[in-house]
Amino acid sequence: MLRPSLIASCLLGLLLLAAPARAASMPPWGTGESQGEDLAILLVTFSPGDDVPSWWGHGSLVVEDRRRQMSRLYNYGMFSFDEAMLARFAMGRLEFWVGQSSVGGTFRYYQAEDRDVRVQELNLTPEQRVVVAKRLAENVLPENREYLYHHYNDNCVTRLRDMIDVATGGQLREADRAPGRMTLREHTRRYTAVNAPMSVLLDFMMNDEIDRPITKWEEAFLPDELEAQVAALQVKGADGQPASLVAKSWNYYESSQRQRPPAEPPPWGPWILALGLALGGLAVGLAVWERQRGSRVARLLLGLENAVVGLALGLPGTALFIMGLVTDHTVTFRNENLFLANPLTLLALPFGVALTWGSQKARTRLFKVWTLLAALGVLGVVLKVLPPFDQDNWRLIALILPISLGMAGAFGLDRVLARLPRADRASAGRRDAVASLKTP
Repeated sequence: MLRPSLIASCLLGLLLLAAPARAASMPPWGTGESQGEDLAILLVTFSPGDDVPSWWGHGSLVVEDRRRQMSRLYNYGMFSFDEAMLARFAMGRLEFWVGQSSVGGTFRYYQAEDRDVRVQELNLTPEQRVVVAKRLAENVLPENREYLYHHYNDNCVTRLRDMIDVATGGQLREADRAPGRMTLREHTRRYTAVNAPMSVLLDFMMNDEIDRPITKWEEAFLPDELEAQVAALQVKGADGQPASLVAKSWNYYESSQRQRPPAEPPPWGPWILALGLALGGLAVGLAVWERQRGSRVARLLLGLENAVVGLALGLPGTALFIMGLVTDHTVTFRNENLFLANPLTLLALPFGVALTWGSQKARTRLFKVWTLLAALGVLGVVLKVLPPFDQDNWRLIALILPISLGMAGAFGLDRVLARLPRADRASAGRRDAVASLKTP
């Protein structure tokens, strides 16, 4: 049985984890009392967790005044879990904010979750440390702390990236102009590989906005990517000579159970195609069984398959259609997957239920629905010869188009067999019966 927290996580989809935080007074580095020589700026990376929002990992910045023995952790992943949250998320207008918390308490929280806590002390000049510390202290104030969340462009890690770039005088961004290793979709697929159904669902909901080539700068929406880029960056020191941006690094906690996300997206294409062909072929097989044997069980199974497939594909198809029209989720706009599944698909649910009760009208309606969906799916493939239709949705095509073709074929065959003369149908039935008796 699904836990309520997991259900909520699935609805949230691409949101990041909100770590614990507490209110506190303005620290000395926010009032100008701390000296740059006494300050340390730490980039902390937390490995992925179990629920959907935490699959991506998390990151924070820590400011320490070592002379005063004071420290605070700044977390840009805070959001309000209230009755209006889901509505704001659905509309693409969910606000996040930066909070501050105890360093030790936050580290222990992630350790209790069995998630890595990796620390990098940044090799910044005293002046740069003061700049970062003051900006963080100002960002956490109520009038400054909120921002409109975007999973790829403006999240709790891109805010850290931008802060570090400011501190280094733009050197991080300059170094990150190089091409990224893969697209945003490929990164998404490898981080969601822990759950195949959710990975396919998220893949379905996002358009070609995440398929274009990106830079290393854009890849740093992920905590692990930012950590690696910071470790590799050479910056000009006070003497003008290049030096590593990381003065030192260490693991506060390292899990012995969790594995890092795979380096490449999993090769699920053949398995997804096999599933699509199996479900489409099942529909054809049930239709043949029902017509040739007059099997009530076959009719019930065919109706049940239509109802389940209609629900499983129709709900996300309808949600995608609505979100593409009325929300600010730009990754849902002009999504080619609507050729494959859309509000029409949801009609297979009531018609499939009606078929289990023997409704002849349901047969006719299911034939029309699936024929139209199959035609739309084929059209979506044909249109890929045109440059605007460049969405990387081949694994969705491999799954859904064979189902639509199989369903359309099942009810098309059903109609053909139904129109055969009664004598021909009886003869076909006798031939099948004799063949079955001769089979050892």
